[in-house]
Amino acid sequence: MITAGVDVGAKYVKIVILEDGKNVLARANGIVEFDVWKSANDVFEKALLNVGLKREQVGQVVATGMGRKIVHMKPPIDAKEIVPEVIADAKGTYYLIPTVKTVIDVGAEEGRGIKVSENGGVRDFVINERCAAGAGTFIETMARALEVGVENMGPLALKSMNAIPMNAQCCVFAESEVVSLIHSKVSKEDIAKAIHDAIAGRIASMVLRIGVEKDVALIGGVARNPGFLPPLKKELNTEILIPEYPECVGALGAALFASEMEGQK
Repeated sequence: MITAGVDVGAKYVKIVILEDGKNVLARANGIVEFDVWKSANDVFEKALLNVGLKREQVGQVVATGMGRKIVHMKPPIDAKEIVPEVIADAKGTYYLIPTVKTVIDVGAEEGRGIKVSENGGVRDFVINERCAAGAGTFIETMARALEVGVENMGPLALKSMNAIPMNAQCCVFAESEVVSLIHSKVSKEDIAKAIHDAIAGRIASMVLRIGVEKDVALIGGVARNPGFLPPLKKELNTEILIPEYPECVGALGAALFASEMEGQK
């Protein structure tokens, strides 16, 4: 029994292909371009190619992410069902970390906090969707202002020993604040740390609205940024677990739902 989960996010498409509801056969991801449907299908084809499968060999497909409706019932992906991101996140994280009680998902355009029940369901959740200042795009925008690669922002932040507050609550105003810091001869390392401290503070404030219970897990693409975890742990005053392939957890959750559907046939 082979199933798949498709997570069509704001910037990346993530695919997970499962065998018998437990063995991950393939993972793949790719950038979401202007034609979102084509982008999703290209990544799906890449995942199939990685394990030598054809589309007809895959049973149920479930989609999640902000672009999930784009692939719903539309070949070749033809996702029969769609699930909200918070539900897929909870299921995927619980599968990987059965002790998880709080999931923090920080992607390109959105941050989410999820309280997870004992069976991997959703007890409560909160979403920061009003401004990119609470998501990965904030770091990318600030990286451009600093004229460094976004992949270097985390390592830069870890080199700083100083705390430089950033007061702006908007991505646009924050960029102006970064420019002011540059003109004030503040080091790139200190500015990078201030940027990560700011986004961690916003995410922590959001999650604290629903309460934080251990174990806490961080997923999403920003989980791969080494400069984000230390200030988030400090803000929440707790240890935070990061599963392998944190950016693919939502797709995994969708694939697990697909396996359950296939088993009910």
